[in-house]
Amino acid sequence: MLKKGFMLMVVMGMVLAAAMPSAAQQKKLKVFISVDMEGVSGVINWEDVSRTGKDYGLFRKLMTLETNAAIRGAQAAGATEIVVRDSHGSARNILPDLLSQGVKLIRDWSGGPLGMMEGIDKSFDAVIYVGYHAQAGTADAVLEHTYTGAVFDLKLNGKLMPEAGLNAAIAGYYGVPVIMVAGDSAIAKQAKELLGDVECAVVKEGIGNAAIMLHPEEAYTLIEDTAKKALQRLGDFKPYRFSPPYTMEITFKEESMAYRASLFPGARRIDDRTVSYTHNDLMEVLKFWTLGR
Repeated sequence: MLKKGFMLMVVMGMVLAAAMPSAAQQKKLKVFISVDMEGVSGVINWEDVSRTGKDYGLFRKLMTLETNAAIRGAQAAGATEIVVRDSHGSARNILPDLLSQGVKLIRDWSGGPLGMMEGIDKSFDAVIYVGYHAQAGTADAVLEHTYTGAVFDLKLNGKLMPEAGLNAAIAGYYGVPVIMVAGDSAIAKQAKELLGDVECAVVKEGIGNAAIMLHPEEAYTLIEDTAKKALQRLGDFKPYRFSPPYTMEITFKEESMAYRASLFPGARRIDDRTVSYTHNDLMEVLKFWTLGR
């Protein structure tokens, strides 16, 4: 009788163990993917990324497929939840019907301070950039600019910021590290200078106004492999953070925009085209930044 009871307990334990998820299954891994367009392989001209460009339809498809490659890589490394933020122009570029299933897509602009990082919060484990580009004025960079193109220089606490840098600071505000950047060789160099040993998928290399490109299929493979590798070494990355107070300094291309920004309460005009703003809360500084976007 005791033997039968013991065997029953063993069987019940085995059933319960099979029904319970493993430690790996219990672990949730949430990834935020911010997607721009200028850094997509094949893209070389402003017409390519403009809704009025004759080949825009092709390049928004390539943008979507590069995003899917990052999604596949993240999922292969264990990502259980993925949010994609369309971060280019109108923010209505990624083709929803071609985007991988099982992810959430954020389209259009809310007008809030997070911009290209709309939707990020402390629940995420990692950030991936796809299709990113270098800051305005960078040599041998494909379609280099800073946000809308109205800004020549952007500094945060004295450091020059490409979009990848400021967006990393936003992620860092929530304690989330940027682990990967896909784009041209110029943004890969800037990302490593700012963020350290971030994984980079270089899909093209600028030569003046031209570039050497990977074939799109090769770019997809590289992005997928890089995303997988980056997430597998998640523990190696740290959030990109600044200590308060936060000082943002914007140098505009047009004096009229500097004048408008100087009217922001607390802003300080530094010279004809440069305005700065300081606050202990990064979110308040980002509200000032909406004037430059």
